[in-house]
Amino acid sequence: METMAATPTASVPKACNGWGETMAAYRFFDNASVDWQAILEPHWQQTEQRMTGQAVVLCLQDTTELDFNGQQARGLGPLSYEAQRGMYVHPTYAVTTTREPLGILDVWMWARELRNASGQRGGPKESLRWIEGYERLAELAPRLPATRLVYVADREADMLPLMVRAQQLDCPADWLVRAAHNRCLPNSDKLWPHVTEGASLGEIEFALAARPGTKARIVRQQLWARRVELNAGKREAVTVTCLIAREIDAPPGVKPIEWRLLTNRSANSAAEVAELIDWYRARWEIEMLFNVLKNGCKVEALQLGTIERIERALALYLVVAWRIAYLMRMGRTCPDLDARLFFDPDEIQAAYLLNKKLAPPTPSLNDVLRMVARAGGFLARKGDGEPGAKTIWEGLRDVRASAHTLKTLREMGMLSSCV
Repeated sequence: METMAATPTASVPKACNGWGETMAAYRFFDNASVDWQAILEPHWQQTEQRMTGQAVVLCLQDTTELDFNGQQARGLGPLSYEAQRGMYVHPTYAVTTTREPLGILDVWMWARELRNASGQRGGPKESLRWIEGYERLAELAPRLPATRLVYVADREADMLPLMVRAQQLDCPADWLVRAAHNRCLPNSDKLWPHVTEGASLGEIEFALAARPGTKARIVRQQLWARRVELNAGKREAVTVTCLIAREIDAPPGVKPIEWRLLTNRSANSAAEVAELIDWYRARWEIEMLFNVLKNGCKVEALQLGTIERIERALALYLVVAWRIAYLMRMGRTCPDLDARLFFDPDEIQAAYLLNKKLAPPTPSLNDVLRMVARAGGFLARKGDGEPGAKTIWEGLRDVRASAHTLKTLREMGMLSSCV
């Protein structure tokens, strides 16, 4: 784990210190007696501990596909296109309401089976992962009686069986999903027009950060909320709150942002709706986790021969990806923390030396992270804001390599112990 975390962008041979360590890593990934879930178990336990002191924890669910097309690894399956080969990863990612990443809570990993002659695909029904993800939170909730767990997911989780199952369990964890279906209500009204009848509850305003293809801007949305009953079939019904946030005064040529959400929670005021909207917006953190996993840790470049080996490696890299996201967020929310809580002295010295500076006696976390990010290409100009995950993971590679050099020189007696 230390080796992979030290150089997250490197291949396994490059990350390891020599041929012997490389072969040891490959033997570890090939060890059939090592279960990937057992690798993650200590991290799951520590994540639960970090959740203990929180009043609310957002448990983000989503799926990403890993494309290993062109590789001959056994056990892979088709992706969005039948000709693609790869696998899917579906974690539950715990974050605070201020978006501090707490860790991975649960993971599904699988490869699809090929379609048969009639076009059907075998294997477990993939939609079960959304329901099982909620069930795992329901099992966790009694161990965290002072913490409110909130299951947060995008449109793919808009499934009545999920809502029914949560209702059957008496909703030990709240759920909040983005609506994909404009369902028909018992009175024959359509859901979304029904909710937006009458005056709005109020407005919210927030800054939308720049993303690929989207410029940063201030977004204003009107809010509606209504408690409704949805027909779940077989004489079953679920009672939910539908929230709608609709952008007003969007810039010319820009599609207005509209979110339609469903939740088990009641929301009777603009403040209650705004809180739920803010929680849904935190779902972007799991997209950042996937970005670090795929582009920072470069897991799609792994060449391990079988899906079982890949799963063991992914168990390690999921924790590495969380660690990078955690460093980035803590550098923003708790900038004055002592950097020595996160970096060893050689790493701190290396970060400053790479920027041709001397480290202060007690550097802050934010100061060291900015030095790390500058080594990774962050320009640190006045208007650049705080560094992102990419410049941090790029900088960590050089900082860890330089720290290793400092340690080696000191061990060889070629460097003063004060450096």
